[in-house]
Amino acid sequence: MKTIFDNVSYSCSKIVTESYSTSFTLATKMLATSIRCDIYNIYGFVRFADEIVDTFHSYDKEVLFNDFEDQLEKALTDKISLNPILNSFQHTYHKYGIPHHLVASFMKSMRMDLAKKEYRTNAEYKEYIYGSADVVGLMCLCVFVNGDQEKYESLKESAMALGSAFQKVNFLRDLKDDYELLERSYFPNTNLLELDEASKKRIVDEIRADFQLGYSGIVKLPAEAKFGVYTAYKYYNKLLQKLQKTPPLEIKNTRIRVPNYQKFGLLAKSYVNYKLQLV
Repeated sequence: MKTIFDNVSYSCSKIVTESYSTSFTLATKMLATSIRCDIYNIYGFVRFADEIVDTFHSYDKEVLFNDFEDQLEKALTDKISLNPILNSFQHTYHKYGIPHHLVASFMKSMRMDLAKKEYRTNAEYKEYIYGSADVVGLMCLCVFVNGDQEKYESLKESAMALGSAFQKVNFLRDLKDDYELLERSYFPNTNLLELDEASKKRIVDEIRADFQLGYSGIVKLPAEAKFGVYTAYKYYNKLLQKLQKTPPLEIKNTRIRVPNYQKFGLLAKSYVNYKLQLV
């Protein structure tokens, strides 16, 4: 029965999420069970695409990416794929009517990572952020609002801002690996070899503005999604606070983390705030 194959596919996407991101897994587990599987399905898809361009250094990444993209389009058209990650994603894609242009924009930004090393202008930077992060937030929003187009439009801007904030925090945290291992520099007008407090403050202020706009949408999310998204928001905010307090030289040489005990502490505080209707 195809149901068995589909369930195996969903399990694969969940395993991918749990294997690659403990923080995202924790936040996803705070979502209602009715939508949890679909968020795993989205994460599995975007993670596999990202892995091709970021880690498969011993292989021809462009060939692998082209093949993955061909399989993706075929899965979306045929509504099935023998690639379990793409099979689970196409299910969520069709179930919630995720617009194809969101998927295309994501793949475009991932393809940019195959060759592009530096983002010199704000326009290039914003285009990359939109495709790599904003549209992922919008895909998740499609799941959260479950077909309510009016709700989608009212929350669209805040969902994009939250996606941007999460991505930029990752960029700031991963400066060392992005620059030294992948030779990438995402922040325009910033010399990463001479990162100083002024440059760091400019980046942090930009992220804080994104968080502020993103939070304005979190409070309006349906109950099924609010606590999970709020948990992710609190985690990334904590990470940004740690980065803000970390000297630029240390950021360039170390990957800043939030220890597990602090993650669970944040979860507890988030739950209290949620139950007291402070969110």
